[in-house]
Amino acid sequence: MATKSSIRSSEFASNPNIRFVWYGVVALVLSVVHVVFLRFLEVSSVTPDLLLVFTVWVALVEGQFTGMIAGFLCGLLFDVVSTDVIGTNALAKTFAGFIAGYFYREGFAAEQIGSSRFMFIVALAALVHNLIYNFFFLRPMQTSFMMFFLQYGVASTLYTTTAAVFPMLYTNRKKE
Repeated sequence: MATKSSIRSSEFASNPNIRFVWYGVVALVLSVVHVVFLRFLEVSSVTPDLLLVFTVWVALVEGQFTGMIAGFLCGLLFDVVSTDVIGTNALAKTFAGFIAGYFYREGFAAEQIGSSRFMFIVALAALVHNLIYNFFFLRPMQTSFMMFFLQYGVASTLYTTTAAVFPMLYTNRKKE
């Protein structure tokens, strides 16, 4: 006999409206956490991008097109909540969702997210995201693109990839 929790989880899995509302709530919470609390985890003005990890998660669970939409909406949400130029995060996270969506395989989301492959996908998406995002903030007279990207892009990619360990371990534990 099915329990109430298994009925609820199957309804969650089969009803896309409930899933997408849940994704929206998670994105709102992550953006507030990022703006309010992550400044305490800042290392040399670099913080992990939790919304990017979430975008990769959605792209691996739902597919490339949904990952791109999630990236655009998460980026736009973060642009509105933070003091960034409107559209820069939206564009960069759309590309990150596009890249992460290449690794989508129907029915294998838990295996991908629960393995070290998730870390590789997050690192690749973060590298593309940071390359696009940092392009808009480069001032050619002050520093070279390579130095700027090494200082902010690579460091942010490594920090975001490190933060992706937590959803990976959570999913891996949930599988068992």
